[in-house]
Amino acid sequence: MNDSSTPSLYLALIHHPVLNKHLETIASAVTNLDLHDISRAARTFGAQALYIVTPLQDQQDLCRRIVDHWTNGWGATFNSDRKDALGLIRIQASLKAVKKEIEGREGTTPKTVATGARIDAAVKTKRLCFPDLRRHLRDRDSGPWLLLFGTAWGLSPPVMAAADHLLEPIAGNGNYNHLSVRSAAAIILDRLLGRDDK
Repeated sequence: MNDSSTPSLYLALIHHPVLNKHLETIASAVTNLDLHDISRAARTFGAQALYIVTPLQDQQDLCRRIVDHWTNGWGATFNSDRKDALGLIRIQASLKAVKKEIEGREGTTPKTVATGARIDAAVKTKRLCFPDLRRHLRDRDSGPWLLLFGTAWGLSPPVMAAADHLLEPIAGNGNYNHLSVRSAAAIILDRLLGRDDK
């Protein structure tokens, strides 16, 4: 269970099932930059863990080699800040396994919140705006929350449909809306967990 002074927020970077640009369901490749940048954002804003979700054994092995280098190998001595951040990474084959692990830590199943650039505005009953989720995270009695980030072209429709909530998309100043997942994660974490006195 987490420290009572920090929000009970977990992150999951989903590599399967996600969509390609033809909106077909695929398993995407793990990206070294995503592991480094999202774990650093997670550590900065106090998330409990960052789950990398892929059923592909070679991709799991790659993640483990990267994490091990920075948490146990030469990288741990070279850069202790990076060690702290990448130490938050957990590797699982499925979202179901992630939820089960969090339930084991917290004693209850996490509420899932899907993110994406193409959240359907018509799904009003499941939609959460940033201020509402921020308030939920400050409520210690609301239980654990699991924020889902999709790689490639976003989370597959079944993942979106199964989520408890859908977080409003990040809106820019124009029609272009194609942030990298690591950029989106940093913006979202700042909106949800950033300090009030900025």
